[in-house]
Amino acid sequence: MKKILIFILIMTTSLLVGCEKKSNKKPLTPVDGCEVGTLEDGWVCVWADEFNGSEVDESKWNFEINDSGGGNNELQYYIKENATITDGILSITAKNEPYKTRAYTSSRITTKYKGDFLYGRFQIRAKNPLGRGTWPAVWMMPTKSYYGGWPNSGEIDIMEYVGYDETKTHHTIHTQAFNHKIGTQVGKSVSIDSTTDFLLYELIWEPGELTWLIDGTEVFKFAYKERLHQDKPYQQVFPFDKPFFLILNLAIGGDWGGAQGIDSTAFPMSLDVDYVRVYQKDYNYLDKKAPDKVTNVTKAKLDKTIFWDKGTDDVGVEYYNIYVNGELYDDATMNQYTFRLLDSGRHTIEIAAVDFTGKVGPRSERFEYIQP
Repeated sequence: MKKILIFILIMTTSLLVGCEKKSNKKPLTPVDGCEVGTLEDGWVCVWADEFNGSEVDESKWNFEINDSGGGNNELQYYIKENATITDGILSITAKNEPYKTRAYTSSRITTKYKGDFLYGRFQIRAKNPLGRGTWPAVWMMPTKSYYGGWPNSGEIDIMEYVGYDETKTHHTIHTQAFNHKIGTQVGKSVSIDSTTDFLLYELIWEPGELTWLIDGTEVFKFAYKERLHQDKPYQQVFPFDKPFFLILNLAIGGDWGGAQGIDSTAFPMSLDVDYVRVYQKDYNYLDKKAPDKVTNVTKAKLDKTIFWDKGTDDVGVEYYNIYVNGELYDDATMNQYTFRLLDSGRHTIEIAAVDFTGKVGPRSERFEYIQP
């Protein structure tokens, strides 16, 4: 009898432990070589290049070699030789020299498949060149085109600058709903001298929200607004729930950079970069409680779609569990969901927020939903 009781106790304990939601995230430690390993509020450096070597580290960066100019009618040929490192500074240099099909040369480097990130804090300390016709950029593109070709899968411009307007920097997004091709681009132009001294450009990317800073001061924020955008699939507005990679380049001319011509006497000129650092939050250290109860589940204007108020947590919500008729049905990275395969008829819907450590909050009040 004693053995039976012990067996029952062991099995009961195993079942209870098995029901707990365990985090699959390991505590973070700063990556080797990052000169500032941690920041306040739990940010830990997970990728960095301080440019302390003698040449570009190709374990971290890819060189793009082409004359395509990103489809913007640019005039440079991107080659490897124009990205150099001297005294801890990466210089991407544009030169007035003929090369194959182009009259100018420059460089463009990316972290694709060597540094791909979903959420984080991105720091790039850089100085822009002087000269009409220049178009340097620090930006991000999706590793894979999950939602289709540009602009559907998104673009994040951490910093852009055009030499004919040397008193401003530009900070923008491009999505299917918001892009310059259809006159709806969303962004902020900041009046600042970016050519005399190095400035620290930052992007803080969290679920449903992007925040830009210059030298620690917030200059722009873009957030997904579920009620404002309820007539569109969320990815048309905010496709920033998939991994992106970093790009550094200096273009010459093009639809924007060359809008007021090119000063051919100003060359050579360089985009100089002191460092690139990427931080992510150590959720296992920071997150102490489960998310709060999700509220206000509502039928959207978009067909077969619901939305709810953004979940709240002591650190952050990673995604949402979708329950249909009491059973876990699917999950969603944003606080909008479209039922594409649900059977027609009346259903009971509940939503629960899940944080970055796997803790699941209480389910929302039941929402009666009728699938056409």
